[in-house]
Amino acid sequence: MTKAEYISRALSIAVNMIEATVDLLDAGATIPFISRYRKEMTGGLDEVTIFDIENLAKKYDEIVARKQYVIATIEAAGALTDDMRAAIENSFELTEIEDIFAPYKPRRRTRAQAAREKGLEPLADAVLANQRNFSFASDIPSSILKEMDIEEAMNGASDIIAERVSDLPDNRRATRNVLEKYASVNVAIARGKGEEAEKYQNYDRFSGRLSRLSSHQTLAIMRGINEGMLKMKIVVDDQRLLDTIIRRILRRDANKEVADFISGAVIDGYDRLLRPSIENEVLAQAKEKADEAAIRNFASNLRQMLLASPLGSKRILAIDPGFRTGCKVVCLDANGGLLHNDVIYPTAPKLDIKGATRKIVNLVEAYHIEAISLGNGTASRETERFLKSIMFPHPVEVFVVNEGGASVYSASKIAREEFPEYDVTVRGAVSIGRRLMDPLAELVKIDPKSIGVGQYQHDVDQKKLKESLDTTVEACVNSVGVDLNTASAQLLQYVAGIGASMAANIVEYRAANGDFNRREDILKVPRLGAKAFQQAAGFLRIPTGDNPLDNTAVHPESYHIVKAMAKDAGVDIANLVKRPDLVKALDLNRYVTDKVGLPTLNDIVAELEKPGRDPRTRAKAFSFDESIATIDDLLPGMELPGIVNNITDFGAFVDLGVHESGLLHLSQISDKFIKHPSEALTLYQHVRVKVIEVDKRRKRISLSMKGIPQQGI
Repeated sequence: MTKAEYISRALSIAVNMIEATVDLLDAGATIPFISRYRKEMTGGLDEVTIFDIENLAKKYDEIVARKQYVIATIEAAGALTDDMRAAIENSFELTEIEDIFAPYKPRRRTRAQAAREKGLEPLADAVLANQRNFSFASDIPSSILKEMDIEEAMNGASDIIAERVSDLPDNRRATRNVLEKYASVNVAIARGKGEEAEKYQNYDRFSGRLSRLSSHQTLAIMRGINEGMLKMKIVVDDQRLLDTIIRRILRRDANKEVADFISGAVIDGYDRLLRPSIENEVLAQAKEKADEAAIRNFASNLRQMLLASPLGSKRILAIDPGFRTGCKVVCLDANGGLLHNDVIYPTAPKLDIKGATRKIVNLVEAYHIEAISLGNGTASRETERFLKSIMFPHPVEVFVVNEGGASVYSASKIAREEFPEYDVTVRGAVSIGRRLMDPLAELVKIDPKSIGVGQYQHDVDQKKLKESLDTTVEACVNSVGVDLNTASAQLLQYVAGIGASMAANIVEYRAANGDFNRREDILKVPRLGAKAFQQAAGFLRIPTGDNPLDNTAVHPESYHIVKAMAKDAGVDIANLVKRPDLVKALDLNRYVTDKVGLPTLNDIVAELEKPGRDPRTRAKAFSFDESIATIDDLLPGMELPGIVNNITDFGAFVDLGVHESGLLHLSQISDKFIKHPSEALTLYQHVRVKVIEVDKRRKRISLSMKGIPQQGI
């Protein structure tokens, strides 16, 4: 099976599309570049699919390398047969390959190996071969009995048979099949961990089919086990499995002594070797499956968070709210530059409402503030009420923004380099303000795991998580595009083909030589070559550059097409960009070539109709219910406005304006059946919910959207 055929079977995509995509990846093309500018070659595959193709290509290579190692190892042991080689070469299931390899796999010294070293393998063979007539009293060779007694010889032979039972591929397949399909898990809180394990109360005396556990259940149980809070037992019909295995080995004409001996060896091999081995394997597969679901959910949330609606280039007053230490205030210019910082105390214990009001009004006037960005952390509701009570001299909208990760940014090397003369409180407030202006540009400075939109992110495979999140950030950055003359190094590094070191070079060159006037100018940046330019150019924007196409997603390699379009329309390129009617009147078939098809031409037309467009919508202000301040104010039956602030496999969490987010369980999201919350909700969506239960002791709020009209939210 070729690599393309292997990937095609997994994804149900045509082989020729897979081959083209793999060739592009192997040539060093980036996923954003391929999905945007090579649609004719790939058939228009999106970034998620290309990422899957890339991962499956790596998996194929790993399987091929493993097969080569297995064949070489078995061959070196002198045990490789033609049938065995063919079975390994034709298989692309690692479990099948490992089952064949099991008897020959290098391992630490076992009881069976010790028995072989004592010369007991011929005895084990004799017992298995002559089950009808063999007698331990008379048929054990005298050479063996000179070295040991009958009991020791029988024990050694039993160990050898037990290991064979465990290594036999048919036995491993049968055991794996039963555990995967029918095994149940019985979970309970570990003895003596009652109070410590309170967060795992839902899993005390929990039982369920392993194959049907959801991702969050699997990860929660495994976290509890790792923390010593939970105990788990895998339950399956062991006797039925044992009967099947015994029937494979034990002949019908075996005498009772031999039958008892072989049955005992099989039970030992199953209990001590086979069952634990397959159980660990099946649990690892369940964990891997749960990891994949959690990572996929995290990536989806991260994408929505990064592509959250920006307010745009506005003069912002940002506030990091607090009680005892006051509210940190900063004023930012339209580019996010820090103009002023201060502290106000409108909340307890000082409650300096007059002084805080006077200071805020003066700052709004002095710095021509257009909007206020308020963090949603401690004292947010109290500060929001204070701000909305102020009569400003001109309209000023108040936005409550998710401040997740702001404290991480404020203490980071990036923040220290940006604001070396300011402390973490000022840096955190700046981050809160900037993420209202452009969430994407600010959040790329923070480790995605610190943003707080994941599910068990610290429990999943960290390498796979990082790869997925990095790909997600890269996809978001390139879908929006980056202003080459204002973007930070942290944002530029996610542009296709750039990377961290090249981004630093671009910023350094820009600081020394001034703004870039044309996309081609970045070729002057040290160590930025033609390949990097090809990958990056279409995602870089120059709003005030010499060429109007430099502020669009039209790639420089297609500029000649736009030039031909402008000529046919009887105008220059600058006027074509300003005249959507002329663009729509063009016959695109005139520009089709063997390399450029309608997918690329349609993308070009879309860009010419709305040059420099931002795919994100503009941020909208939101107001919580003013009568609700804490969880104590909540009562069952209340209908309240809220903001979705996290989406998991089992439901969504909604911010109601109190410290604790409420849970909107999957079953309570829609009046019709949905498999996942993302079918009905998006991150930061404004919703109306009904309170159905409040557990003040455990600080848990249960919500529902069923039957609640959502119009106008």
